[in-house]
Amino acid sequence: MKPGRNDSCPCGSGSRYKTCCGRIASPAPAAAPPRQQTLTSEDPDAHYQLGITLRLQNRTAEAEASCRRALAIDPEFAAAVVLLADLHADQGQFAAAEALFKRAILIEPELPRAWAGIAHLRKMTCEDAGWSLQAQRIADASLPPRQEIYLRYALGKYFDDLRDFDQAFVNFKRANDLTKGLLGPFDRGNLTRVVDHFSQVYDRRWLKQARISASSSARAVFIVGMPRSGTSLAEQILASHPAIHGAGELTFWKGAAASYQSSALSRDASASTLSRLGDDYLRLLQDLSPGALRVVDKMPANVLFLGLIHAALPEARIIHMQRNPIDTCLSMYFQHFETPHPYAHDLQDLAHYYREYLRLMKHWRLTLPLGAILDVPYEGMVADHEAWSRRMLEFIGVPWHPQCLDFHLTGRTVMTASKWQVRQRISSASVARWRNYRKFVGPLLSLDAGANA
Repeated sequence: MKPGRNDSCPCGSGSRYKTCCGRIASPAPAAAPPRQQTLTSEDPDAHYQLGITLRLQNRTAEAEASCRRALAIDPEFAAAVVLLADLHADQGQFAAAEALFKRAILIEPELPRAWAGIAHLRKMTCEDAGWSLQAQRIADASLPPRQEIYLRYALGKYFDDLRDFDQAFVNFKRANDLTKGLLGPFDRGNLTRVVDHFSQVYDRRWLKQARISASSSARAVFIVGMPRSGTSLAEQILASHPAIHGAGELTFWKGAAASYQSSALSRDASASTLSRLGDDYLRLLQDLSPGALRVVDKMPANVLFLGLIHAALPEARIIHMQRNPIDTCLSMYFQHFETPHPYAHDLQDLAHYYREYLRLMKHWRLTLPLGAILDVPYEGMVADHEAWSRRMLEFIGVPWHPQCLDFHLTGRTVMTASKWQVRQRISSASVARWRNYRKFVGPLLSLDAGANA
């Protein structure tokens, strides 16, 4: 029999099921929320699960309402307090989020998610030594892997903030080793075959035929690149403009690619599908922000679908963020992603993935028309924020606005791993950060010609 919310977890950890191996450790995938009438019972877990789903759909206000309903029924529901803290952090309310994480700890003193959450809300200092001692003690207490992972990433960040790079890497490596054990090995050969497929199918000849019935809308702006390459920063700068809406990471084109592939055997059907996909995407943008001149989709994985995107929306603009490859890969290795990135937990897998990503971007540059893609260097943006902000706005056809200089003050929901960083003034602290970990990153050094300089 499945344990109830107040029962001990069957894994033997002694923790409550819902805050151990239950769904707070593995959030439900984004899907349509349950019908409201199914929540008429006084079961706080139903409201909590709905809150998780709504958050994943970026429906923040509704997610918070569901979370508060769960807590109105059971004020001691620690997992719901953690979710409420995450919702506040998504909105940049970091002090309120920290207070909520501490409230959850008062309810369940050894709750890993709550202890870990605190470390990601601000830069940690030596004054947080008490936090580190407690987090280390809990992490060492034979936790289930999913729960230990949260604390290892948090401890890695703590030691990195304090510039104890050896201890930081020990904890980050432990987090990644545990995660890789849960996800299984990454299939490098499959990735190579995927890149081969997109390069061979979506070529210049295909693009010339596919664009015949394409939309003329210029409303969509895509920001692509490797995760942790500055995509969230670029979106935050653009979304600070009054005429631009930042939509976050939309998953539309992954499903669109599958839909197009299923129709590709018939030229007429594939042309019709392509036109429909463009129209469907524009309707999605309209629903997200009816009045915005431009809507930014910053899903990094859209790098796979740039041929399809350009064929359906040839007037859309694509901003490609570039960052030092070792900094990019190491930042991924140090990041606890909410959605799986199976290649991110082994430095050799990361190096392989990065090379395949470069190969695909080379193909798109040769295939798409000149001027469809703007390459933006992260290091250049950090060095001259205004110049690159102006260049991005000019590229997407929007006049300059000074609010883009104060992007860190823009109030909006940010659910990506960079939610804290994009609300700080621009800084060069992350430029060449990998040099602090030079002795650990051997498999990545060949990615950067200047790594041995």
